[in-house]
Amino acid sequence: MTVSSGSIRARNRTARWLTEVFQPPVVVSIQLLISPLTEAGFPGTMGYGALAALFVCVLPLVVLLVLVRLGKVTDHHVSDRRQRAPVLLMALACIAVGLLVLDTVNAPQSVTAMVLAVVGGVAVLAVVSPFWKMSGHAAAVSCAAVVLVLMLGAAWAPLLLLVPAVGWSRVVLRAHTPGQVVAGSLFGGVVMAGIWWLLQGWLVG
Repeated sequence: MTVSSGSIRARNRTARWLTEVFQPPVVVSIQLLISPLTEAGFPGTMGYGALAALFVCVLPLVVLLVLVRLGKVTDHHVSDRRQRAPVLLMALACIAVGLLVLDTVNAPQSVTAMVLAVVGGVAVLAVVSPFWKMSGHAAAVSCAAVVLVLMLGAAWAPLLLLVPAVGWSRVVLRAHTPGQVVAGSLFGGVVMAGIWWLLQGWLVG
């Protein structure tokens, strides 16, 4: 059975759309914005989530885009795994500064818990990346989906369908192998979301 060129182009367009819309900076920014959802003062407290997103996502992305423009990094998805560890370490430095700022302004503990969960994820990815290209896309969307279900209840379980959809896009675009996508999904949904759940109970409770 042959597949038409039109079908292949449509598949690739869909995969690129999913990859761009659900790239880690976008997913994590939204996750941080709504992190204080279950605490008193929401939506007024979204400003703290936006401040966290500035240091966790926006500043690292700006630096990354500058590095891409200078030719130091291949692309904004950091497709070359050899370049991932330095980029992730740069992101960790930005996040560390962000944690200090959040502490200074007395940000809600739920925001801090989410940032620390991201720190755990980025740190592990930085260690693994020189040896194996685990999917950051899969980790980010899996963590976000699981956390939202834990926060808001089983009615939000359909969000979990985003995990295989984004994973499929990364495989179709040949950015990752199926094994790298599965590993990223499990890491984000079990480890990163688990860190958030433990910290949420400890800091907020």
